Amino acid sequence: MVAQGQATKVSIASIQSLIRSQQYDQALQLTRSALHDTPNDFRLWTLEGIVLSIKGSNHDALDAFDRALSLSPNYTAALRGEVQLLYPTQDKRAIPLLERILKADPKDETAHEMLAIIEGRQGECLAANEHFLLSTEVIANHPQSLEVYGSCLLQTKQHQKAVSIFEQLAALLPEQTYPKYDLAVVLVGAKQPQAALKVLEPLLATNQSDPDILSLASEVYEAVGNTPEAVALLRHAIVLSPTNATYYVAFAALSLDHESYQVGIDMIDAGLQRISDDPSLYISRGLLYAQLAQYEEAEADFNKAERIDSAQSLSSYAIDLTELQRNHPDKALLEVRSQLKSHPDDAFLHFLFAKLLTNQGSDTDKEISGEAIRSALRAVKLKPDLVEARDLLASMYTRSGQYNLAIEQCRLALRYSPSDQTAIYHLIVALRHSGQSGQRDEIQTLVKRLSDVQQASRQQETDRKRFKLVEQQPVPPQ
Repeated sequence: MVAQGQATKVSIASIQSLIRSQQYDQALQLTRSALHDTPNDFRLWTLEGIVLSIKGSNHDALDAFDRALSLSPNYTAALRGEVQLLYPTQDKRAIPLLERILKADPKDETAHEMLAIIEGRQGECLAANEHFLLSTEVIANHPQSLEVYGSCLLQTKQHQKAVSIFEQLAALLPEQTYPKYDLAVVLVGAKQPQAALKVLEPLLATNQSDPDILSLASEVYEAVGNTPEAVALLRHAIVLSPTNATYYVAFAALSLDHESYQVGIDMIDAGLQRISDDPSLYISRGLLYAQLAQYEEAEADFNKAERIDSAQSLSSYAIDLTELQRNHPDKALLEVRSQLKSHPDDAFLHFLFAKLLTNQGSDTDKEISGEAIRSALRAVKLKPDLVEARDLLASMYTRSGQYNLAIEQCRLALRYSPSDQTAIYHLIVALRHSGQSGQRDEIQTLVKRLSDVQQASRQQETDRKRFKLVEQQPVPPQ
């Protein structure tokens, strides 16, 4: 046994020497020869994994590292070798390996950094933030890490800390535009428009042609009270990107804030000539019409928005059925009927069945409408907080002139989901036709509420899309 152990040591030293001299084929040959004699030597399996990974045989390399770790679960060289293969694709299998590395060496900043990036990209920001805090020195020169850390700080509502991180990022890449843009986004979120303007002004001085930068600058100028500049920048963004609905909706929001309703309508009209299938444009124009007390036009726009949104999706659960309905609506209904026989207490199936019926039927088809209403009522009985079903009921009741029932469903939907835009504009329409006392004042309150909800929704969507730093190459494990 001693002689065999000495022979293995000689083989390992020889293999390591061959690797250092880049004689990989000879190293692999010697490794496999040694494994033939000592198949349970985790060091040899690790060396085989290293050679195979260098040669680009990643699948076989992972198998070799797995074999080494099955023999010695905490062998650092094998852990690092496997992490090096898994990390570039953010593979979740790297997480327990990194955790084992950190258990052996809690001060390994690179392992903390890598674990933080993987967790951050998977939305586990609380855990990611803890690991970033333990790798502050190493991340200082890694743009990708700063970007993920800053984004996670924003997601966990730590705006001031995020500002500091994005300031580091902008300083690290002074020649690039988008770190500055991202810093300005964070400053806007932190309610520091003057600081955001200071960051953006140099970008605007270069005959800026990026509509996202112009749109952000418009938001900042409006926040500091310079509405004419905000309008001019947003108009320029629209000219540069005339098929982006977000800019038209932002212009409508400006028009609402400054009671320039017809100006906003005119701009939305221009947008609809280029983008006719975006429900946000119709909701924005409907709000503007409602402020002018042109309720017929507002109602028509709300109904159009609902039809477009309904046609676009029922839910991820129903994508296949939606596709089936598009080409074979009868088959889609048969499929849901069949599923309901097997799952009679599935609230979503009842909602989906009602939805398919209403999409297929006409407003005058009372038999279909009755069946759809019964199915939707069954859905909300089984799941009272299924606001999609309540929205559908409100729509069907409104179309059939049962406005009080529509109002009831809208109020219930808003109890469960106060920001449900569909319920708000159904309630506006139903109240208008109901003849209830005080409806005019409530309609105006609801129009303001819908405007606020749409603005918040637009802000969330804009923030989600804004960060633009081109990702750097992943940080290699040490």
